[in-house]
Amino acid sequence: MSGVTIERPAPSEYAPYYQQYIDQVPDGDVLDLLRRQVEETAALLAGVSERDAGFRYAEGKWSFRDVVGHLADVERIFVYRALCFARGERGMLPGFEENDYVAHAKFAGRPLAGLVAEFRAVRAATVAFFAGLDAEELRRPGTANRNPYTVRAVAYIVAGHERHHAKILAERYVAALKRP
Repeated sequence: MSGVTIERPAPSEYAPYYQQYIDQVPDGDVLDLLRRQVEETAALLAGVSERDAGFRYAEGKWSFRDVVGHLADVERIFVYRALCFARGERGMLPGFEENDYVAHAKFAGRPLAGLVAEFRAVRAATVAFFAGLDAEELRRPGTANRNPYTVRAVAYIVAGHERHHAKILAERYVAALKRP
């Protein structure tokens, strides 16, 4: 591990859309948050039965399985972007449509526990990647989907994205299952 602190990115280091995620990241060590929060999300999901894993709180919304699969997919995509930027990629990387990815993923046929295990594995790789970067690599810029990013901004986006979905899981999914 590099021992480098990943400083909070400036607004010029990411597209305005991602402010909503970065705002959800508290002050402190983002790598420590990334390590902790995956376990917090896994604990939240531990009480969800396989029977309930297909629950959707409203028509057209994703299931528990879809949300967990989405978290792993998006994290992979964003960390791939960070890898490219850290290694000096100058070309623009493509965007993606999250709803299309979920629609084609077939998460409904997979056990929730397996999806959670996969997400943990993705997160372990994410933490190892960011922990191995130095300050220069963390500041390197790149472009994806016609938007600018720095590597360190991606670390904060990943953390905030999970916090966003964990809050929705707790408030709209788990809470709905507990109602009589």
